[in-house]
Amino acid sequence: MDKSKYRQRLIDPKVDFYLSTFGAVCIEGPKWCGKTWTSTMHAKSAFMLADPEDNFANRELAKMDVSKALVGESPHLIDEWQEVASIWDAVRYSVDQSTESGRYILTGSSTPPKKGVVHSGTGRIASLAMHPMSLFEKGESSGVVSVSDVCAGKDIGVQTTKSPSLEELVAFVVGGGWPGSIGKLPRQAAAIPREYVENVIKVDMSKLDGIERDQAKVRKCLRSLARNESTTAALATIRDDIEEADAVSLSVNTVGGYLDAFKRIYLTNDIEPFSTFLRSPVRIKQSPKRHFCDPSIAAALLGASEKMLLRDLRTFGFLFESLAIRDLQIYAESIDAKLYHYQDYDGREIDAVIQFDDGTWSAFEIKLNPDDADEAAANLKKVASVFRHNPPTSLSVVVGKSGLAYRRKEDGVYVLPLTSLKA
Repeated sequence: MDKSKYRQRLIDPKVDFYLSTFGAVCIEGPKWCGKTWTSTMHAKSAFMLADPEDNFANRELAKMDVSKALVGESPHLIDEWQEVASIWDAVRYSVDQSTESGRYILTGSSTPPKKGVVHSGTGRIASLAMHPMSLFEKGESSGVVSVSDVCAGKDIGVQTTKSPSLEELVAFVVGGGWPGSIGKLPRQAAAIPREYVENVIKVDMSKLDGIERDQAKVRKCLRSLARNESTTAALATIRDDIEEADAVSLSVNTVGGYLDAFKRIYLTNDIEPFSTFLRSPVRIKQSPKRHFCDPSIAAALLGASEKMLLRDLRTFGFLFESLAIRDLQIYAESIDAKLYHYQDYDGREIDAVIQFDDGTWSAFEIKLNPDDADEAAANLKKVASVFRHNPPTSLSVVVGKSGLAYRRKEDGVYVLPLTSLKA
């Protein structure tokens, strides 16, 4: 890898921090999101389990003698460690024998069967989630507005950025946040998530645990998830959606098994519900909001080209929400916060909630059309009024086709183009 061509990732400072704190760091996330390249930038030596040279000689060597995988100058990278699950315990044991921090970096694109790992590694091996690239990391957001400042309720003045065309926003969704798409033509970038999906269906789902799954049913389940992108669809809803659309019978347990497998390869990235410690009579729904790791996956499964999405703005609205959620999650995690969604039984909803460890939180509504900002701001104010004992520190509307970021004088709600944001 040519390190001079490396594009800085928001996870980089956290990798450095974790290496200075823990004996080992495990960077987990979907394939092709850049884990190996980022890890290589922080490592001084490497052992690549997925290297096909000499018929995967490294993998076979590690199976025969796991200690061989641990040899190298610290920080020592062991890429795709789950290919030989015993490496985890070997690393954990090695870390136990020393007080030195930053000895190993592990990367993983799937979670191995638990029977292959004896010890959790708690306190020795810290886990970091990595995602596809945000618009800011790809250079498609100007970054004139900091999400951290917004969450703190700071004055951002009036910031201007280039307003993206609808065609550009669609291209951001269809091409996704894959590092391999940088510099590619839109048509080339769109081919990457399509190939990703095919690889998942034909290779990853059986490679995960050796179970041969029906590829046709896996594909139908994935398409149903794509149709239910950015919703809180239950397992039964997904099953019924499959049966109605594709005339195939699946049990709820089978659907649940597929969804668990998708999570284990980091293909899906459900957003958990927000709940507070408030003494509130409001009953909060506990359903996760379903998302793929990148909106381009949903677009590929729906067969949605750029031209098709431009003709179907309702579907594009859901995918734009997914794009914004992906970026907000990356920004939140880089500032030591977590992303949630909110929904209660009285019909109140918030698209995204960023919460910090001290309990402070900020609410975000996502609207493709900036003309919908008034309605979204009113909804945010209405929902926020429920949280009397722990109100949000800020309210924001994230919009699509706009180049103006500002804070409304009448109600203090921020209006933020997605292409203006950074952590």
